[in-house]
Amino acid sequence: MSNKLYFFDTTLRDGEQVPGCQLNTVEKIQVAKGLEELGVDIIEAGFPISSPGDYNSVVEISKAVTWPTICALTRAVEKDIQVAAEALRFAKHKRIHTGIGTSDSHIRYKFNSTRDEIIERAVAAVKFAKKHVEDVEFYAEDAGRTDNEYLARVVEAVIKAGATVVNIPDTTGYCLPEEYGAKIKYLMEHVDGVHKAILSTHCHNDLGMATANTMAGVLNGARQVEVTINGIGERAGNTSLEEIAMILKSHKEIPITTNINTRKIYGMSRMISSLMNMPVQPNKAIVGRNAFAHSSGIHQDGVLKNRESYEIIDPKDVGIDENSIVLTARSGRAALKHRLESLRVNIQKIDLDKTYEEFLKLADRKKDINDDDVLMLVGKERNEGGRIKLDYLQVSSGVGIKPVASICLDIAGEKFEAAASGNGPVDAAINGVKKIINRKMVVEEFLIQAITRGSDDVGKVHMQVSYKDQNYYGFGANTDIIAASAEAFIDAVNKFVK
Repeated sequence: MSNKLYFFDTTLRDGEQVPGCQLNTVEKIQVAKGLEELGVDIIEAGFPISSPGDYNSVVEISKAVTWPTICALTRAVEKDIQVAAEALRFAKHKRIHTGIGTSDSHIRYKFNSTRDEIIERAVAAVKFAKKHVEDVEFYAEDAGRTDNEYLARVVEAVIKAGATVVNIPDTTGYCLPEEYGAKIKYLMEHVDGVHKAILSTHCHNDLGMATANTMAGVLNGARQVEVTINGIGERAGNTSLEEIAMILKSHKEIPITTNINTRKIYGMSRMISSLMNMPVQPNKAIVGRNAFAHSSGIHQDGVLKNRESYEIIDPKDVGIDENSIVLTARSGRAALKHRLESLRVNIQKIDLDKTYEEFLKLADRKKDINDDDVLMLVGKERNEGGRIKLDYLQVSSGVGIKPVASICLDIAGEKFEAAASGNGPVDAAINGVKKIINRKMVVEEFLIQAITRGSDDVGKVHMQVSYKDQNYYGFGANTDIIAASAEAFIDAVNKFVK
């Protein structure tokens, strides 16, 4: 059995299915190039038949990326496969990823079919895909809840039909690690011709076991892992690329090799968080801001005496330079540009002078400028291109006083003012915006994230606003959390007010 483990990144497909995380084609190309530098072997670029945007993204990523295989997802439907093949026409190395549900639940309720019919459809899809590309991956959706004997029949049939990779997804994140590992082992031992293909893991994190299940699969013979940056994905997310990569780097007794350049991990993590407006939880393994923080006196003492007392990973191995240039109000453009480039921000896509001016304003208010602060400035700049802008905001509030907000919006160059009260200062500010916009809008979700810890901190606000039964997502960041909330609401409104 080969000791090479292939990394299949689905950030741009499964990860992008997260509400509010959609990227445009230019941003997807930026991510794809970053994944190429990271050492990802296969990039799942999209689901071409699902939308013109997904189709175009697969086309453009195929042109932009050099050595990784570009993969396009389909259902076991001929039209899907034809469209995927067309979208992949410029790829240097191409793969079609087709499949169908194999659990009894999917067979009965989703397809109203039988086990034998599902095998026939699976074989037909692989054979049809094989007419368009040499590299065909088959996914047995809900394999985690498919009994092993039937799953082995499916896997054997699609390998005979020409599948080069067979994906065994724990679609609902239900399996226990021992159970998932045993499933891969069963297939390795009972499928005739299994060594003609690569078995792949694709684990979801509904019960918090995606990484454990993936590693169980690898230890039992899987040689491809399907992962995402920061573990993003539908519902509770997918297996984190960074966790699998660093498990293998830390456990040198596991005889597995990969192409991953782990020093690129932190920059990719921050780029995905920034582009997708999706915060990384502070205690997230490997890339969370607390991953290498020590607050306990005992831990601090131990780390100072010997880092390995409490750190199994050297921060530099994931791209966190402990001796990086410190940004202050006295830092120049060159220092800011250096930090942006290290965080994989495309300098050509931003106004560096404007970002630097905003940086200086922030540096005057904050004593410590960190990576999240810098990315916040870039995200803020991206969001300032909307038709509606916040001109000024003043809020009066206090104990025993009903909060009142005075607000002025710049709408296509024309100023509009309003005053409104609310249950709190944020509610008052949002009511002021609603008064001017005069649409029936409802705030469905409201998330405030502090970047650091201190009274001068920058707060990031993520907001979901519903309008005419559609959800729109907004982002705002400011040392004034009320202003950040108003900016996030306006950012969401800009997406449906033309």
